[in-house]
Amino acid sequence: MLSKKRLLIIYHSQGGNTEKLAEACFEGILRQNEVEVFFKRALGTTLRDVLNCDALLIVTPEYFGTMSGAVKDFFDRTYYPAREKNVNLPYALLVCCENEGQGTQRDIEKIASGYVLRKALDPLIIRDNEIETRRHEAVEFGQTFAAGLAMGIF
Repeated sequence: MLSKKRLLIIYHSQGGNTEKLAEACFEGILRQNEVEVFFKRALGTTLRDVLNCDALLIVTPEYFGTMSGAVKDFFDRTYYPAREKNVNLPYALLVCCENEGQGTQRDIEKIASGYVLRKALDPLIIRDNEIETRRHEAVEFGQTFAAGLAMGIF
């Protein structure tokens, strides 16, 4: 019997909106029985967590045109040690923003290329005022990422 793939959701949420989207992704991932999901706040996520998973789902708000400080802190703490370990994991990104989200996307894609992470899906960007009407997209995003991971596509 094959072991389940492990998917780690790394998220930060200050006001709760981004956490709602991370939870929606979690819900979608749970629909894939072949994937085990771990749900961690960015400030508590370590390199060991990364090394013990098969894929990363990063969920962050956009503050001042870039990722949250907590997600940046995660990358700051793990970037160089991860490069030494040749992490090479697939990742997906969900951005919760007030305006456009592209600054966060650009910055995380730059970091991911050096980390070494492979983009599995195009980022999902959802504005604060769209959370309730687009929540289903976050569920589908999580499910799609998990399904691709389970099938070995990513």
